[in-house]
Amino acid sequence: MAFNRKTQLDTEIPTASMPDIIFMLLIFFMVTTVLREYSGLPIELPRAKRIEKLKSKRHTSHIWVSKDGLISIEDKLYDVASVRHVMYEKRVSDPQLTVSLKADESAKMKLISGLHVELRKADALKLNYSTKTAVD
Repeated sequence: MAFNRKTQLDTEIPTASMPDIIFMLLIFFMVTTVLREYSGLPIELPRAKRIEKLKSKRHTSHIWVSKDGLISIEDKLYDVASVRHVMYEKRVSDPQLTVSLKADESAKMKLISGLHVELRKADALKLNYSTKTAVD
């Protein structure tokens, strides 16, 4: 008498709980992600009575100047002479580039003037000064 084998292996992977796992991971990453508010040097911006916002943050490059004379572009420190080369490269890659100067209110005017000269040599003529609104 011959016996037939009735045991078959079930090789299917259960996918019923897959959406739950995906949504739990998505929520986990949304909750644990920290967004940086700004990058650059710790500075105290000067106050202005009237300010105007930039139209496009996409075509903006920020230069941070501290009261100690440090210059930061994209989280890297540069001296005044190097700013020309960095900004020229940025200007070539994005012709609509606007330079936003975020200088501490106690920064030396000699340093700011030197930055102006280097930006002119780099052909970065669209310059914006960042300030805070004055609270009366």
